[in-house]
Amino acid sequence: MKSKAPTPMTLRAIQCSMIGALMALLGLNTYAQSGAPCPVTRADQGTSFVPPFPYPARAPVGSFWFGTERLWTQLPAKGRWVGLMHYTSGDPTFRQKLFFWKQGYDPRKDPSPSLSIKGVRLDAPASPLAADRANGGWTSDQSFMVTGINIPTLGCWEITARYQDDELRFVVLVAK
Repeated sequence: MKSKAPTPMTLRAIQCSMIGALMALLGLNTYAQSGAPCPVTRADQGTSFVPPFPYPARAPVGSFWFGTERLWTQLPAKGRWVGLMHYTSGDPTFRQKLFFWKQGYDPRKDPSPSLSIKGVRLDAPASPLAADRANGGWTSDQSFMVTGINIPTLGCWEITARYQDDELRFVVLVAK
């Protein structure tokens, strides 16, 4: 009987497991051992950022703006991403699209911004999330940066976005 060669996604899942096991062995994730609930970033934690004009002062229902005029994003009010889909049927990761804004950002001058996204799971060992290259976009009066991320597992994730000299860090719970 011939065995099939592993697919790239199977290899990625094996890699994720090995990295997570190594992190646990080295004790690199002490938060996971505390048993504390996920410290999600929520709107009621005193973050009352209002984007500059021409961006809307209020985020869409069920979300809030988080950051400063130097770099901000839209987060879920309860701090949870629930029901994320897989990017493809064979992909074990959970897919989320993230939008970021910065006052003065011009996607016509910087159509492929050097926005970096990193993520680490806080409540258990896991490999880091993977992020696509960001793209610039705009509507009639607003410009933004957008990227997709693949989250290897459900759980409590600290995500860090960096663009130029600005950094934005938040925590979300990824759940079914």
